[in-house]
Amino acid sequence: MVDELLFGNISFCDVLRGFILNGLKEFGLFSQINKFSTMEFQELIKKRQSVRKYTSQLVEKGKIEKLISAVHLSPSACNSQPWKLIIVDEPELKNQVAKATFSKTIAFNKFAVEAPVIAVLVIEKAKLIAQIGGSLKNQEYPYYDIGIAAAHFCLQAAELGLGTCMIGWFDEKRIKQLLKIPEKRKIGLLITLGYAPEDYKLRQKIRKPVSEICGFNKY
Repeated sequence: MVDELLFGNISFCDVLRGFILNGLKEFGLFSQINKFSTMEFQELIKKRQSVRKYTSQLVEKGKIEKLISAVHLSPSACNSQPWKLIIVDEPELKNQVAKATFSKTIAFNKFAVEAPVIAVLVIEKAKLIAQIGGSLKNQEYPYYDIGIAAAHFCLQAAELGLGTCMIGWFDEKRIKQLLKIPEKRKIGLLITLGYAPEDYKLRQKIRKPVSEICGFNKY
């Protein structure tokens, strides 16, 4: 009802919004709010790391729903959304999927058994226009798309206080059987999900110098 009050062609809410914004600018608070928002995302990026140790604490349904939403809203070429997200949280099935990520000789993913949840990203067919564009440009756009979706998942998890680790080494055939994934589909990656122990340290990120990974106006 308030929004229906008009001052000429300007609504009351527009007037109020302008008054608040002008007040924030006058007292120098607007730039501080912007600075806080930017720093908040930077801190989130720094907080996210590959977690390879988990407690037995279960992940709340509400948090899983937020993670699903983060993937659902992820951008993709031609809005193809070429993925199927499978949340594996049934304990016995989850353990079987986890065991399909390592063997006696290659055991670096053994930690996956500790995670109470494993997310599986299956690559689906892209829209025809994306397939044509990819063929003409010799690009596999769905692989880029699931990478973006996985990043959304992991960053959202970090914000929710959850740990994740992307896994690219697994027995695809075995996991397809366990999760009844069609033979013609390809699994892009797995993501372990859960709570890290309280004493799990945030590692310093080792990265190349910025000058090696970024250039302005030329290579």
